[in-house]
Amino acid sequence: MGLRMKAPIRIAIVAGEVSGDLLAAGLIRELKQRLPQVEFEGVAGPRMQRAGCADLYPMDALTLMGFDDALEKVPRILGIRRALIRRYAQNPPDLFIGVDAPDFNLRLEQRLHALGIPTVHYVSPTVWAWRRGRVRLIRRAVNLVMTLFPFEEKFYREHDVPVAFVGHPLADVIPEEYDQNAPRRELGLPLDRKVVALLPGSRSSELRRHADLFVETARELYRRHPELHFIAPFASEKTKAAFERAIERGGAGDLPITVQMYKSREAMAAADVVLCASGTATLEAALLGKPMVVTYRSSWFTYCLIWPMLNIRLVSLPNNLAGRELVPEYIQSDATPENLGGAVERLLTSPAEAEAMRRGLKAIHKALRQNANARAADAIMQLLRIDTAKSEAPAP
Repeated sequence: MGLRMKAPIRIAIVAGEVSGDLLAAGLIRELKQRLPQVEFEGVAGPRMQRAGCADLYPMDALTLMGFDDALEKVPRILGIRRALIRRYAQNPPDLFIGVDAPDFNLRLEQRLHALGIPTVHYVSPTVWAWRRGRVRLIRRAVNLVMTLFPFEEKFYREHDVPVAFVGHPLADVIPEEYDQNAPRRELGLPLDRKVVALLPGSRSSELRRHADLFVETARELYRRHPELHFIAPFASEKTKAAFERAIERGGAGDLPITVQMYKSREAMAAADVVLCASGTATLEAALLGKPMVVTYRSSWFTYCLIWPMLNIRLVSLPNNLAGRELVPEYIQSDATPENLGGAVERLLTSPAEAEAMRRGLKAIHKALRQNANARAADAIMQLLRIDTAKSEAPAP
């Protein structure tokens, strides 16, 4: 379904997380460059606002941090969704774009789509991994899904959902080649030692299950390889403090480790090997071409509930992108210091194994490097029936 446009074009857009704010801001800038009169409004983070999106509600209003936060915020979140539906029923935008946040956006998109408003969902929910039945809701809710990964495009085509693979903006901004010593100098890391980056997760619940595991693994590695240095970056003071308590509990005060706030990408770029919890960090490590070992522990209740419903054999994103076990992953009871330490050690001591992994990761980078903002803008303009050749801004 397309749409004949009138000027100015008005696009409603909703992002609910930091990663969505980043993706949406890039798309907004690209569309504004091509269509100077386009107007954006919605639930916007700081990057979206700087790119020119009017915020009807702040993005933080949709962000949930734990059970207690959910109890407090859910009534407010549902109220925001009802208010957006009323607003756009009364004054329909030319297009609605939901960026990730599927629990919020898909139901909103379904209601707006039923009102005749064209809808796009940017970033596929993990329907290919579990809860595959959600694809029926997506088919009813959207005119187009824009995916970051090529295997997602195949999945949606097989399920008769209009789809456009646009690539991942991170693949466009992370260089394929770089000087490893530059981030080491920036972070004050030794240039003459092997460095292992430790990323046990960004949530407090992940630190509860991974902090001691990562500290014990580092201790064993250091015992066998005293030339090693470790770096552990954190996105919050709370998770950083949890890791520091694990170092104290484990009697690892003598461990040569740099524990710091932020700069996780620089820490991975500086490392020879990355040990990380399964999640978005594995994608950054892959795009940086870093040999890695992936692990994850959840509560046994969650594991027993979720695992039987998974439609995938491999958990980590790099392995799903590669279509094979490119990087070693150790999940639940397999996540032991012995297994993790042994896998990291092999990558440190076997140049051939590490290089083979780097080649596979570079292939992933190349596949995802598609000029994502431009491709996403092309897909939006095609949906709006705008001639992309005529609308592009002239070169300065």
